[in-house]
Amino acid sequence: MKGLLTTPLFWLALTLVVFEGADQISRRSGRHPLCHPVLLATPVLIGLLLLTRTSYATYWSGTQALSFLLGPAVVGLAVPVWAQRDLIRRLALPIGLALMAGAITAVVSAVGVLALFGAPHEILASIAPRATTTPVAMAVAQQLGGVPALAAVIVLIAGVIGAMTATPLFNAMKMTDYRARGLAVGVSAHGFGAARAFQVDSTAGAFASLGMALNAVATATLLSVLALLL
Repeated sequence: MKGLLTTPLFWLALTLVVFEGADQISRRSGRHPLCHPVLLATPVLIGLLLLTRTSYATYWSGTQALSFLLGPAVVGLAVPVWAQRDLIRRLALPIGLALMAGAITAVVSAVGVLALFGAPHEILASIAPRATTTPVAMAVAQQLGGVPALAAVIVLIAGVIGAMTATPLFNAMKMTDYRARGLAVGVSAHGFGAARAFQVDSTAGAFASLGMALNAVATATLLSVLALLL
């Protein structure tokens, strides 16, 4: 059993099985916000690691293939964006204005609230890029003097919460334009939001992918400029 727990393929297979089980629960619940697959699967995997006393380093070595596949998956999001290129070109101005509003709001709201409570600089720098993808957030946090690992956790939490609450919130607001819905969730909840948007509508998914990509660039640029000025 000890040898099995240290086998890379064991944790890779187990992760896939746990996530598939969580996704089945999510489907049967009608994609209820509280049944998000990541929200269900993560505690189970953490519990299994603690129960078997397996180090995170062992788990990481066994699931590197999944991390590698994130790259092609993100690049693949360009396909639906390209399919909507004519519509995106016509809406370039409102998309740009919405992007800047969303990027600035995400940074100011997170940093502002924590600053009011006297959070140290390391925490503020770690939460500032919370609305970007994990690699961008970690790189920006390190540049600003934050903690990359903490930034990654914050991005994960922000993405899951955004994916869980976006659809109910849009429905409550009676927002029916899937272009606006997709862009909003992509800017605020990055990859998790884009994945959820695709489950709702293909147009929403395309605009969520666009928002995720553009927001990563906009936020990184904005924070880099602020770092130089301050």
